[in-house]
Amino acid sequence: MKKADAQPNGKSGPAGSNDRAARLAEALRANLHRRKAQARAAADSPAAPEKPDQ
Repeated sequence: MKKADAQPNGKSGPAGSNDRAARLAEALRANLHRRKAQARAAADSPAAPEKPDQ
């Protein structure tokens, strides 16, 4: 009998790897948007005042 190559996500063949690549690309885009938004917020807000030495 021929042994099937199983993918970790339960899908076999290139469809499973395309799905994984698409999810990774979406996650990376979301992460980039989040980091850009945080950078814009940090640039727009005044710097936090320094804490006096205790």
